[in-house]
Amino acid sequence: MNIKVVRGNPTPEELAAALAVVRARAAAAAAAPSGAGQARDAWSDPSRVARNSLPSPGPQSWAHTFWPH
Repeated sequence: MNIKVVRGNPTPEELAAALAVVRARAAAAAAAPSGAGQARDAWSDPSRVARNSLPSPGPQSWAHTFWPH
């Protein structure tokens, strides 16, 4: 794994912290069962907006865009 600093002049402590985060994420991804990272929860699923019909254009339509009727 290669990490390249593109901008700035990080201290050794900052580089160590960034590397620790990257290694922890890589270890978590390797330990997770296959396909576990691909599932979406209901809140982040963009199709939840399209489940109901979208409001008609009008002065109050913005208030109903993301809220079910």
